[in-house]
Amino acid sequence: MKIVRKALDISFKLVEKNKFLSKFKPVLTALDGALFGTDELNTVPHITDYLDIKRYMSFVIIALLPAVAAAVYFWGLRVILVILVSYIAGGVVEVAFAVARKKEIHEGFLVTGLIFPLLLPPSIPLWVVALGVMFGVFFGKEVFGGTGKNIFNPAIVGRIFLTICFPLIMTVGWPKPYIGGLGGFSKFGVDAITAATPLNAFRSENVLASFSDLLFGFSGGCIGEVFRLGIILGGIFLIITRIVNWRIPFSYLASVAIFSLIGNNLAPLKFAPPSFQLLTGGLLFGAMFMATDPVTSPFTKEGKWVGGILLGLLTVLIRALSGYVEGVMFSILLMNAFAPLIDHVVLAVKYKEPKKVTGKLKPTT
Repeated sequence: MKIVRKALDISFKLVEKNKFLSKFKPVLTALDGALFGTDELNTVPHITDYLDIKRYMSFVIIALLPAVAAAVYFWGLRVILVILVSYIAGGVVEVAFAVARKKEIHEGFLVTGLIFPLLLPPSIPLWVVALGVMFGVFFGKEVFGGTGKNIFNPAIVGRIFLTICFPLIMTVGWPKPYIGGLGGFSKFGVDAITAATPLNAFRSENVLASFSDLLFGFSGGCIGEVFRLGIILGGIFLIITRIVNWRIPFSYLASVAIFSLIGNNLAPLKFAPPSFQLLTGGLLFGAMFMATDPVTSPFTKEGKWVGGILLGLLTVLIRALSGYVEGVMFSILLMNAFAPLIDHVVLAVKYKEPKKVTGKLKPTT
């Protein structure tokens, strides 16, 4: 690391002396911060200490590792290629804005660049990956001013953009996970066996996948959502380390269970039972890793409860009554938009303005 430190110091000196190279100082600063930390205070998501962003970024990536490892096993090295394309394409947008604004590159993109590909189908074309992450970073974050100023989760913005623009790629023809032996590594170059995702199977044929298949990732789905046991463990890790607040995932999952139970009793062909709802689609992934985003979620304790309950209600309704079988992404995007209003109402109710005193005050003796 001493060699890297010296190389960075020399590069900083060259950049300071050359006007043209000075435009690329944010790139060096981001690399320096990622490798050696930073001595500046962080204001987003919390002013805690000088390693706040770095710790948040590192812990989220660690929590995602079980889901990533399982995805690589199920579908082979192509998963790594999809992740690399996401980092490169999204990083280009980040660097371009940092250079244009003459500001530092925030490490937060390391989380966005990893979460986004985990929301995609395993067979998605690489050019679609690049287009989606660039759109998400550009319109979901940078147009608002960058990290900490965005009101929407950029990964979800990119995912919904692809869902609307490329519905066939994002909804049909997904390959089943390869199970046994070397998994996806043993099937390299072999045509994949496609099958309907559990949510699609319930919508079209009213078929419920088994509990074990859903928990261990033996059914189809997005790259990072199928190994739900790993997602649960990652979410618990983030809660224990206090990287995320437990109120949102708990209220989200509990409300999905309650509303789906009510709906299943009223219309069993439309509303799937609670256990199936909890273990299908991107619900667990969204509840643990995206609904808890400290920038775009409610910051008050009461607001987190309200947001989680509304997320559960929206998810169950969208899954059952809309044209989209997966309601998690749309629910979180809608809740991102209402998060400031939820916090405003909570604060207005909790801290009411004092009543104005009318009339003259009587003199005291």
